[in-house]
Amino acid sequence: MSGVQVGLTADFAPTEGQVESSWGPIGLGRLGELGINWNFLPPDEGALTSHDVDGYDAIVVGSPAVTAETVSGEAPPRLIARFGVGYDAVDLVACNAAGVAVTITPDGARRPVAAATVAMVLGLTHNIVVKDRLVRNARWSDRMAWQGVGLNGATLGMVGLGNIGTETVTLLRPFGLTIVAYDPWADPERAAGVGVRLVELDELLDISDIVVLTAALTPETHHMIDADALAQMKPRAFLVNMARGPLIDTAALVRALSSGHLAGAGLDVFETEPLPQDHPLLGLDNVVLAPHSLAWTDELALGNGRSALRAVEQTLAGLVPEYVVNPGALGHQRWAEASRA
Repeated sequence: MSGVQVGLTADFAPTEGQVESSWGPIGLGRLGELGINWNFLPPDEGALTSHDVDGYDAIVVGSPAVTAETVSGEAPPRLIARFGVGYDAVDLVACNAAGVAVTITPDGARRPVAAATVAMVLGLTHNIVVKDRLVRNARWSDRMAWQGVGLNGATLGMVGLGNIGTETVTLLRPFGLTIVAYDPWADPERAAGVGVRLVELDELLDISDIVVLTAALTPETHHMIDADALAQMKPRAFLVNMARGPLIDTAALVRALSSGHLAGAGLDVFETEPLPQDHPLLGLDNVVLAPHSLAWTDELALGNGRSALRAVEQTLAGLVPEYVVNPGALGHQRWAEASRA
């Protein structure tokens, strides 16, 4: 594979004391084994430009957006390999038109994100953040006011039963929950195979003690949990969002939490990131907050890295990589020419 060039976005570049990348080991040694030239791209302004990516055969992308301008140059890469499962910051229509395939890393993210989801559910229902503060502030006498809620016998509703949602169900099963799910795209046989009953969203909100969001952000799912949906949830229910912030109308959520209608919320994602320091969520005791990184572990880093780099390797070998999210790009003349090479 001599002569090819692979780039990694600047957010992967290690700083002093870090090994291999800002994430730690992500499997970059594989590129050296294959004789592939690679480098970190220069710092960006939050979105890649055509100047950044032109001439590369593949780009492994962390946080920067991929816009229509990114792939508008004379020699855009054939592959954008996302380090993660979200691609709402990638213009798939433009990538299709330019013959740029986009891949994600569901195999690398599956277990770490599912484990983080379970951690959020447990931390929320056990009031772990408040109890930590009680110890730090010498308020042991207040601990009876923060009794937790057990999971055994409760009903948990998954909004989204894809890769991560299904793995989350598997990890939650020993807790004795009844689990239902809303996902218009879910295979009923697959759902039944993991002991999940598929229901409509209205029913899920009506019966669930805990609602967990693992759905993708699309125009259809934007603010799917709005004021009406929150009002429909059971009094004193919990809401967990491990997917994307705009799935929830945040202003409506603050009202539902402040009024006591909801018992609490666990949020790893927000409509605005970073969360502003004057945001009303920060003044609530019944929330557990994380900076869109609860699943960030060494396991996630290496899993995502190996998956993204495998997509690079497959592409450079003239193969169609796994986990392409825009198959329309594969019909482009650039891919036909590569398969004949």
